[in-house]
Amino acid sequence: MSVSPATRRKARHYAMQALYQWQMAGASLNVIEAEFHADNDMTHVDVEYFREILHGVPKQYSELREGFEPFLQDRSLEELDPITNALLMMACFELKHRIDVPYKVVINEAVSLAKKFGATDSHKFINAVLDKMAEQERAIEVKAASKRK
Repeated sequence: MSVSPATRRKARHYAMQALYQWQMAGASLNVIEAEFHADNDMTHVDVEYFREILHGVPKQYSELREGFEPFLQDRSLEELDPITNALLMMACFELKHRIDVPYKVVINEAVSLAKKFGATDSHKFINAVLDKMAEQERAIEVKAASKRK
């Protein structure tokens, strides 16, 4: 199967839901992954990307939270709802470990999922946090993009 923006988008969609489930139920990642394969049509999903996010985020949980914590403005990590936390963890993972994905794509996808699943206006908060994080994690890419404007 080819990797397209649509298959990646679907992978992120399912990964966010799976990470939410992991946070809330604490089930095994392998069990959650198997359930997603059984319960969803994965033919139009970048399954490798889904798996990488689902297993990569929990593996680097502390490191990822420390990565975005300085940018939370007036909130603490404990105040984040599970959807916002899952989206920030996923996006932080992508910013740090998937430099093949442009930072603007990472941010736009997280904002889009926040609009769909998050609390009212959570997308604005996520956008602000990820903008600041991108400046740190992808400084060269952000600087190059701002020069093109």
